Amino acid sequence: MTATYETLLVEREGPIGIISFNRPKALNALNAMMLRELTLALRELGEGADAVRAIILTGSGEKAFVAGADIAEMAPMGAWAGREFSQLGHIATALMEALPCAMIAAINGFALGGGLEMALACDLIYCSENARLGQPEVNLGVVPGFGGSQRLPRLLGKMRAKELLFTGDMIDAKKAHEIGLVLDVLPKDQLLAHCKNVAQKIATKGPLAIARVKQLVEHGADVPLRDANHQECDTFGLLFDTDDRREGMRAFVEKRPATFTRK
Repeated sequence: MTATYETLLVEREGPIGIISFNRPKALNALNAMMLRELTLALRELGEGADAVRAIILTGSGEKAFVAGADIAEMAPMGAWAGREFSQLGHIATALMEALPCAMIAAINGFALGGGLEMALACDLIYCSENARLGQPEVNLGVVPGFGGSQRLPRLLGKMRAKELLFTGDMIDAKKAHEIGLVLDVLPKDQLLAHCKNVAQKIATKGPLAIARVKQLVEHGADVPLRDANHQECDTFGLLFDTDDRREGMRAFVEKRPATFTRK
């Protein structure tokens, strides 16, 4: 790691990166600095020859993943400043979807507003039993600013998403699991370990394949099925001309773990 961060804790454990939102006194509320630092940290961990295979997002402290955007910072903003702040969040979430590694959200408390939007941009979402989730922006007279109005309906369907977006209600971990907002609910002291286990499992798979299948899922959702299947067919063929494909199939035949090199 080369960069230093004021609002994040950034660690690397072998093939896994861990980014912790680190403003616990403010319940890890997202301000402009944190969003800029998040983009930098994602690039540092997820890009280049030494990129990690998975990144876990979580929150510092005992209460929150991210309790929302920093309202004190937003309150004096005018229209132009508000749009610029929104763009910072969209840059970070778009990067999370574009990185060739798996993004895992470990929601360890409040994930409200911008916090839930950070999680929604991840590939996998897990939460602790004390988690509380919601999009309460309408309570402030605004709409979600970091993609919540678009990613939430794609995940839950329009009607369920509208219920959360229109009411601004906060739901508990059990309800979040019931409606498909999170994959699993864990005891708080087991959440990060569970996410690390998932990340470690992903890290043993072909990294080029993970990157490509992530791309296929993200892009395929927005195009007709026939076009998406065509993209899958092309990608399937392209991966045959890689060292990782040859190693993966050779290892399978030889009944041994594969050693992938991202080539």
